[in-house]
Amino acid sequence: MEASSLRLRMLRLAGSARSELPRSPQRTIEFLTGCIRDDGGFCGRGDRSDLYYTGFGIEALLALGGEMPTDRVVSFLRGFGAGEGLDLVHLCSLVRCWADLGGVPEEATRRKLLARLAEHRSADGGYAPVPGSDRGTGYACFLAMGACQDLCGEAPDPDGLVRCLEPLRTAGGGYANSQSVPIAATPTTAAAMVILCELARPVEPSATEWLLERSGEDGGFRPFPGALAGDLLSTATALYALQSAGADLSTVREPARRFILDLLTDDESFRGSVPDERGDCEYTWYALLGLGILASPQRCSQSGDA
Repeated sequence: MEASSLRLRMLRLAGSARSELPRSPQRTIEFLTGCIRDDGGFCGRGDRSDLYYTGFGIEALLALGGEMPTDRVVSFLRGFGAGEGLDLVHLCSLVRCWADLGGVPEEATRRKLLARLAEHRSADGGYAPVPGSDRGTGYACFLAMGACQDLCGEAPDPDGLVRCLEPLRTAGGGYANSQSVPIAATPTTAAAMVILCELARPVEPSATEWLLERSGEDGGFRPFPGALAGDLLSTATALYALQSAGADLSTVREPARRFILDLLTDDESFRGSVPDERGDCEYTWYALLGLGILASPQRCSQSGDA
């Protein structure tokens, strides 16, 4: 099951970033462990534990080989039960955290988590943030697919996911997140491409071209056409999608590496964009993913051999 996990492939790539960091990864590890609160969760921009940031903190720490206070983190995760009351983003974060620590310990909890995910199935075959929706979104499909992989090894109804994505394609080749706002964006185009690669479905060349065109003069990928500067989220997700689709990264490799390293802060974390003043667990994880991809010349294998 885990050999084909999207989460594990990304984690292996992020681990390759150790050799790309300009200094020893120990200070980045110290930043990440400093984000762990007394209850075992990782904090975001504030001082309190946050389940969403905990997923990024766990994976960044694992990628760098840092020591994980597993008992404390497990205690934090148990406080969320089977995800009762969580929205889709945090529900998928909970699944991801458990998977990083070896999987949900109890079968009954695993089944309840799957049932909670199923509540977010949309009528068009995808997934939506709001249960009972007629139409899914690209981001929801991406999150739910990864969570289903971690819980049961595969995404249910792959054809439904593809049907949900089809009307999200825009005339220029990119993908919008929803039909209600038909504007293509880099992270949602990357998410759609990764879903198609995971399901062994073809990716239209126009999508690859659209994504490559988002690479800007600063070396980063811009979040949407017309954006003045790149950001770390768009850059890392675009690089992963392009590598997954077998695109040639030679023209963007060095500029993207410089862009990411320019976002390194004094405490060896990473910020999301040039105007940001501080880093966090999320962007540190995206930096590791991006640098790991750039350190790996080969295509990201769907068999798990990243």
